[in-house]
Amino acid sequence: MPYLFTSESVSEGHPDKVSDQISDSILDNFLAFDPDSKVACETLVTTGQVILAGEIKSNTYIDVQQVTRNIIKKIGYTKSEYKFEAESCGILSALHEQSQDINRGVDKQNKEEQGAGDQGMMFGYATNETDNYMPLALDISHSILRVLARIRKEGKIMTYLRPDAKSQVTIEYDDNNKPIRIDTIVLSTQHDMFDEDEQVVLKKIAKDIITIVIPEVKAESKDEIKALFDDNITYHINPTGKFEIGGPHGDTGLTGRKIIVDTYGGKGAHGGGAFSGKDPSKVDRSAAYATRHIAKNLVAAGVADEVLVQVSYAIGITEPCGIYINTFGSSKVNLSDGDIALKVQKLFDLRPYAIEKRLKLRNPIYTETAAYGHMGRKNETVIKKFERNSENGKTEIKEIEVELFTWEKLDYVDKIKEAFNL
Repeated sequence: MPYLFTSESVSEGHPDKVSDQISDSILDNFLAFDPDSKVACETLVTTGQVILAGEIKSNTYIDVQQVTRNIIKKIGYTKSEYKFEAESCGILSALHEQSQDINRGVDKQNKEEQGAGDQGMMFGYATNETDNYMPLALDISHSILRVLARIRKEGKIMTYLRPDAKSQVTIEYDDNNKPIRIDTIVLSTQHDMFDEDEQVVLKKIAKDIITIVIPEVKAESKDEIKALFDDNITYHINPTGKFEIGGPHGDTGLTGRKIIVDTYGGKGAHGGGAFSGKDPSKVDRSAAYATRHIAKNLVAAGVADEVLVQVSYAIGITEPCGIYINTFGSSKVNLSDGDIALKVQKLFDLRPYAIEKRLKLRNPIYTETAAYGHMGRKNETVIKKFERNSENGKTEIKEIEVELFTWEKLDYVDKIKEAFNL
């Protein structure tokens, strides 16, 4: 029987995502000047105020206030009428040293014996319903908001747009779990104050979304995805009416409150641990990336159409407690999911330090992850520029070549095919 499945996304200007981007930008700056930094930075944003809290162990000094203002400006909070503005907002830092009780379980004389930074379970997921092996509803939700942000920043059309926005997409699937059409698209976007009647404004925004934004989303999609956009889609554009008050002034933002948006939009599973602001010694982050890497390579190699991978850890212990695989009955090999898990254990070293090395996680690569999803993104090499005030009062500038989204690489496909005789 056909069924519906829904996923949502939020823009870079959503208050929770503002918090995530601040936390990850602070992390990146510490890693740029001291790759061994241990960081767990939480951010709260509200009307005219940013509060930074958490634990940091590092051999470098970073002006976290300036880093915070820079990222707020980049997001687009640059006008006083937003009641949250890059240059004028207050910033309170309550960051302090990492607990020695935690650090003793992580830092070891032999780096390969590095223990997990916490207990817990982490999940990775992949499906072959899209080219980037992500669930389709989430992928389209992200695409809508990326297009909306691009239009806002170009400033040529839809000039009334403000940074805060949310999207939601509902897909209809057939009996074979194949997407057949888009049923509903929901979009709420913050906008400037208008002199016109509210209903006139709402009609204009709805028309612009349907005639400008959606066609751009379709244009960036493959033909089989374009075919899902028919004339029977139900649109809910700013369904509560005007949306002038938004961002941190409209709703308090917190780091780590959009973990489903960050991962798989409700498909698969999530272990509960947030990512942003955490250095890779925290397996909440590094092991979630490692399991995505495994799941994506398994699907790409043809082991199954859909794969969920779970790994779990005990704090301070090097080896994972266990690994679990679920192919949801879509396996293409004559093995049980348990047997597949045993082969995966031999192919992928899931010790925390091994994950850090394999995925190059001790680099400043995290600000880019903090909006529009950590998974399904483009693996690419870029040069990033960082600057800080050194002890002699001079500005130290560092340019670093880094590889982004290493967990999206399909570099284990051949090894998997060989191991599974594919």
